[in-house]
Amino acid sequence: MTDADDPTIDDEIVARARIHAREVISEHDLEIDRNALEWTVTTRARRRAGACRWNRADEVATIVLTRQAYERYDWETFAGVVRHELVHAWEYQQFGESGHGERFHDLAATLDAPRYCETFAEPRYALRCLGADCDWSAGRHRASKPVKAPGGYRCGRCGSDIEVEHVDSGRTWTTASGFGGAKAALGKRW
Repeated sequence: MTDADDPTIDDEIVARARIHAREVISEHDLEIDRNALEWTVTTRARRRAGACRWNRADEVATIVLTRQAYERYDWETFAGVVRHELVHAWEYQQFGESGHGERFHDLAATLDAPRYCETFAEPRYALRCLGADCDWSAGRHRASKPVKAPGGYRCGRCGSDIEVEHVDSGRTWTTASGFGGAKAALGKRW
């Protein structure tokens, strides 16, 4: 066997997920067409452990699992992600749409699947209220509009200004120019 033939961690993730899915589908008599179910792994996701995409034209559901989540979670937690995405696949195949509503909640409870999956990565940015008596904060994984230009946003709880912190460096800013300055000053460390 050559190195090219050696299984990768992505192969392991898909194999374990498929086996678990087959067991869940069989145990609960789920009406999921496994021939219309595809699996893939991503390394790009920063906060979601899984996703289910629906190709309406082909009527194929693709479950996308995140490698970093697989590496950080124990198997039981990751198996919950697989079950969560199976509920989406079932909804897509049965109804052509999916969400986190009552129908999702009912089947998720039956499968012991979490309604929402916990984040597996620390946020890159922290937003904080500058109000003296307010402790509101939020994390962001990407440079969203409030991260890039916090001066245009206010705390949703008390209406005060907010600041943003680049978590790895501790550098903070409250304006769009502050964001640009922090990014330039950090260079490759950004």
